[in-house]
Amino acid sequence: MATDWLQIFPEKVKAALSRLPLPLLETVEEIRIREGRPLEINYGGKYHFVDEAGRLTLEPEEAYKPNREDSHRMLDLISNHSLYTMEEELRKGFITIPGGHRIGLAGRTVLSSGSVGHLRDIGGFNVRIAREIPGVADRILPLLLDDSRRRVMHTLILSPPQHGKTTLLRDLARQISAGSAGDSWRRPGLKVGIVDERSEIAGSRKGVPSFDIGPRTDVLDGCPKAEGMMMMIRSLSPDVLIADEIGRPEDAEALTEALHAGITVLAAAHGREVSELALRPGLGRIIELGVFERYVILRRAAGELTFRVLDGRKRPLPASPGERKGGECHA
Repeated sequence: MATDWLQIFPEKVKAALSRLPLPLLETVEEIRIREGRPLEINYGGKYHFVDEAGRLTLEPEEAYKPNREDSHRMLDLISNHSLYTMEEELRKGFITIPGGHRIGLAGRTVLSSGSVGHLRDIGGFNVRIAREIPGVADRILPLLLDDSRRRVMHTLILSPPQHGKTTLLRDLARQISAGSAGDSWRRPGLKVGIVDERSEIAGSRKGVPSFDIGPRTDVLDGCPKAEGMMMMIRSLSPDVLIADEIGRPEDAEALTEALHAGITVLAAAHGREVSELALRPGLGRIIELGVFERYVILRRAAGELTFRVLDGRKRPLPASPGERKGGECHA
């Protein structure tokens, strides 16, 4: 069911959320629990607090305020009553649960040799709901195809957090893997490799994807991106390699290795414009070398997702049917 994720919440929080109208529940993107402070949801770019009766409000004092018992119960539920088995997730500050839903954690950090060892006294949770949107890549994928060489072009997708990068990557994987007979040339399905460090793209459970990522797609779940990309290249021979939220120098090195191996790379990163990414140590060099042939810039305004596509020289592609002024298209 589309609202199975409700089961991860403590009883009073679940009861309040369950009373929200179903159409609203099916569009919720984030649920924020902050111990002693108002329960908050984000849907379609709108933020509201929620009271105990499941009513939306803009007044903090009217909302339900989760307590310490709620926090403890939440930790039990998301860790399946075995928090000690999730030491690595606690060190990273998030837990990914079945279905690809990611839960960001806030609390007191415990340092080990100057680095974060784990979190304790956890009293803040940001639950990000993952959803499939089949067809979200319909308008974008044709702009990423090289008809003359019958291949997918090296592409970098960028946007601020929660603007649809992961959802787009998921549908691109599905469509590229499945192939299509509806284009100007019959596009065969390709071998796709996904390095899913945060278990969000495929939403794997015990190694099996819970989302439709296509019939020819392999997934390395929970694997660091740089190491996973090298493992993919050496052992799984993908035609197309997909990775989310790149940015570290080692990510750029692994991407370069994939490019030299003749593998198409589709990656995503946080940012509003290519010029911003060019200033980041991990990505600046690879952007400067001009290895990406397409840049997809996602935007969300008034709850609606739009996109722009630039070529390898960062020039907007010519307008196509359905585009709005400024070259932005509805996704």
